[in-house]
Amino acid sequence: MLAHPALEGLTYHVKTFGCQMNLHDSERVSGVLGACGCVEVGTPEEADIVVYMTCCVREKADTHLYGQVSAMVSAPKPPSGRRIVAVGGCIAQRDGGDIREHMPNVDVVFGTRAVGSLPELIEDALRGNGTLATDTSEDDPRFSTDLPSRREASWHAWVPIMTGCNNFCSYCIVPYVRGRERDRRFEDIVSEVERLKADGVREVCLLGQNVNSFGRQRYGAPRFAELLRAVGETGIERIRFTSSHPKDLSDETIAAMAETDAVMPQLHLAVQSGSTKVLKAMNRHYTREDFISLAGRIKDANPGIALSTDIIVGFPGETEEDFEQTLSLVREVGFASAFTFIYSKRPGTPAAKIDDPTPREVIQGRFDRLAELVADLAYEANQSELGATVEALVEGPSKRNPNVLVGHSPKNKTVLFDVPDGREASELVGKLVDVRADEAKTWYLRGPMVGEPR
Repeated sequence: MLAHPALEGLTYHVKTFGCQMNLHDSERVSGVLGACGCVEVGTPEEADIVVYMTCCVREKADTHLYGQVSAMVSAPKPPSGRRIVAVGGCIAQRDGGDIREHMPNVDVVFGTRAVGSLPELIEDALRGNGTLATDTSEDDPRFSTDLPSRREASWHAWVPIMTGCNNFCSYCIVPYVRGRERDRRFEDIVSEVERLKADGVREVCLLGQNVNSFGRQRYGAPRFAELLRAVGETGIERIRFTSSHPKDLSDETIAAMAETDAVMPQLHLAVQSGSTKVLKAMNRHYTREDFISLAGRIKDANPGIALSTDIIVGFPGETEEDFEQTLSLVREVGFASAFTFIYSKRPGTPAAKIDDPTPREVIQGRFDRLAELVADLAYEANQSELGATVEALVEGPSKRNPNVLVGHSPKNKTVLFDVPDGREASELVGKLVDVRADEAKTWYLRGPMVGEPR
């Protein structure tokens, strides 16, 4: 237990917005508070300490945060009589103490590299009777992996391999709030995966804003392909990774994916637009033709791989012709799924300075057409699994029905199956099971479990 007696016995709740890196950071927040003797509770209303881990990639995240933090003003006080509200993550890094202009009930602000400072900041807030305690410095040499962690799932773990981003896409705030790229030591990553495997973890997801450039900062050249092979040699059963920038995805990494059995046959590769003109304005450093060629090489080396992507609709200056090029690229590549977004202006980024007269209803119409195409392609991709036996790593019961279990296939498809007669749902969580896909819908596969779990 960390030496923070003022926190011992206090309850806490962590609410996470945004990307996988924030999910990992939230597990570190829980680990740090747990090591101080704090006790996790299920809702913010029950908690003495409420921590919001924030994302500022899109404006909607700001709005959600303001609404939820403001609601804490009128929420009943916990038994201790005092509630500490802490805001961490990217919005905290971006806004610092200015957060209180919109949310005066915030007591603690801690930035993207200040998770380890959270206990001291909470103690300062407890002593200060509402004085704001902040830490948004960027000089902490530690990685969050140096801190205790409380994983959400015993069978899955996030494994950061680097932090920060050097790409400066013109629409993106991440390099400004996460800083420049910093690599973890190669050996430390492999050792962590070995420990996680020994602890019962079956699937790891390697994290970075651009995992393909791992090694460039520390070793002078990318080593991600080598890292994939080394992590595969630990014996971990499933390896995933995100995010993967197309301009840095090398043929060596494509080969390592194909030759390392534990690397799942699924890749998230954000294209953002199908127009070379728009890609240039986005500062993405590849063309439409580059991306299509890359997707072809990936599929040639990894037959049957499921590609997913991110696409922004309505980037400033996007014309109808540009958008049609996006639609045609999506059809040609044949994505199994896609996350689609309407462009969100982020103050401080170059794209925010570009005026765009395109009416909102035109952009919304384009978005709807893209969403329909993405759904059609997802349905088509799932039809290839109809009648097949699909392996799923079981994650837990469905939110709608506790007698239906949810898992994900190697291609990251959602798989649903009824709890078999004579089985308890809890005994199957974290197990690998085979499911016969008798139904193949747009967003999931469903059928009975066959054989024994393992």
